[in-house]
Amino acid sequence: MGGVTLVLAGDFRQTLPIVPRGTKANELEASIKDSHLWGHIMTLNLKTNMRAHLFGDSNSEIFARNLLRLGDGKVKQIEENQILLPFGKITNAPLELVLRIFRNLENNYRKKDWFSERAILAPKNDKVSSINSSLLTTIPGDEQTFRSIDTVEEDIAVDYHVEFLNSLNPPGMPPHLLRLKIGAPLYVACSRVGSHDNLHVLAKDGNTVNLVYPEALL
Repeated sequence: MGGVTLVLAGDFRQTLPIVPRGTKANELEASIKDSHLWGHIMTLNLKTNMRAHLFGDSNSEIFARNLLRLGDGKVKQIEENQILLPFGKITNAPLELVLRIFRNLENNYRKKDWFSERAILAPKNDKVSSINSSLLTTIPGDEQTFRSIDTVEEDIAVDYHVEFLNSLNPPGMPPHLLRLKIGAPLYVACSRVGSHDNLHVLAKDGNTVNLVYPEALL
């Protein structure tokens, strides 16, 4: 059996496989490049920035080149794994970031196009929940709270306390306390940022940790 062509797509400049409590070496080892199959794969590289090519957007072209420099490990490090971003509008406080991205939210929250152009990315679920809670308070209307089912079978109830179940927040699942308002969006879909003018970064003095490993490109 054989002769089947398998097409894989990806960018090793982006996040490598997540290894819980793993090190940089563990994440590199979890990559397909560490597999015995990698030697049998033919790689084809995309070289043309279609956004800049089709629309003649010079800002997008500059932004794309800076992203490649970052992904290739060519941005100068200030300290170990610390870099000064060469693009984006830097802010030092979470509240300032929220106000920049969702300015006048109370007047625009029903506009789908306005929402689809905005997003805040955070590394952990607790940060996402905190930002969502602060944004929800600015949206007019009465808030409704929905609770998850937190009961277990009697024979194992002693091992799983209600407080423990309520504290769980697994990825892809709603929280124990789901707070909603009429008109407030549940999910927002967004595309990648196409220009550095539209990118706002929460980083003290512009310094941030670099989690892009140029070693994955070798």
